[in-house]
Amino acid sequence: MLNYNAEYEKYLKFFSQQLNIALKSFDNIPQNLAEPMTYAIIDGGKRVRPVLLFATAEMLGLSLDDVKEFAIAIESIHSYSLVHDDLPAMDNDDYRRGKFSTHKKFGEAYGILAGDGLLNFAFEYVLSKDNFNMLDAKALKLLAEYAGISGMIAGQVLDLANEKSAVISEQILYSIYENKTAKLLMCPLLISSIKSNGKYYDELKELGLNIGYMFQISDDIMDAEQSSEHIGKTANKDQVQDKLTAIKVFGLEGAKERREYHYNKCLACLDKMQNADFLYQFVKKLYERTK
Repeated sequence: MLNYNAEYEKYLKFFSQQLNIALKSFDNIPQNLAEPMTYAIIDGGKRVRPVLLFATAEMLGLSLDDVKEFAIAIESIHSYSLVHDDLPAMDNDDYRRGKFSTHKKFGEAYGILAGDGLLNFAFEYVLSKDNFNMLDAKALKLLAEYAGISGMIAGQVLDLANEKSAVISEQILYSIYENKTAKLLMCPLLISSIKSNGKYYDELKELGLNIGYMFQISDDIMDAEQSSEHIGKTANKDQVQDKLTAIKVFGLEGAKERREYHYNKCLACLDKMQNADFLYQFVKKLYERTK
C-alpha cells in the first residue's frame, strides 16, 4: 500500500539534494546577484512542480536521475515568475511564502535581475547535463514554449490586460489560467512523458491542464476567504486590483463548483493510467489545500 507522505518526503529530499548541488553554480557570480537568486528559490514550499515531475517519471518507469536537471529548471522558472509577479509594475506584493518578496528584500533592480538570472540558469543547467540527447532537447523546447511567449508570459499579459475590464468573459479567464498557471504544471508531466518516448502524453496533457485550472481557481478562492497570515501573501488583492478571476466570473460558490468539476476531470484522466496511486493522492491534496 502506498505511503503517500513517505513518498512525498522522498521526492522533497531528493530535490533538496539536487538544489544544493545546483546552487554551487552561484559561487562564481556576484554575491549581490547570488543572494537574491538563492533567496527566491531556497524556500519553495511544497515544490509542487518537481514532485509532479518525479512522481510521473517513476510512474512511467524512469529514474529520478533521468529528470533531476529538469526539476531544477522548472523550479527556477517558477521562482523567477513569482519574483517578477511581485514587482511594483506587476502585482506589487510585499510578501511571498510568508516572507518579504525578493524585490522588497533586495530592491527592485536586484529583483528584476534575480528573476532574469533564474530564467537563464534554468536552461543553462539542463543543457549542461551529462549525455544530453534528443529527448532532452525535445523536453527543453517544450519547457521554453510553455514558460514563454506562447505560455506563461502570454498568460501574464492577458492577466494584466484584463484588470479593471468591464468585460467578464469565461473564455478569457480560462485562457489566462491555461497559459499563466496550467502550462507550467503540465510541463513536469509532459517532460516525463517525452523522456519515456511519449507514453500517456495526451492523458498527461489533459491531466496537467485540469490540475492548472483547479489550482488557480483554488488560489482565487483562498484570496477571497483566507487571511494574509494563512496564505503567506497579501489576501484580497484580486478584488482590490479588480482582476478577472473565477470569483468575478462565477461567484464564490460557483468557483467552488468549478474547482470540483476540474478535480473530477483529473480523476478521470488518472483512471486511464497505471501505477498512478501517488498522483491520485497528490491531486486530492491539491484539491483540499487552503494555502
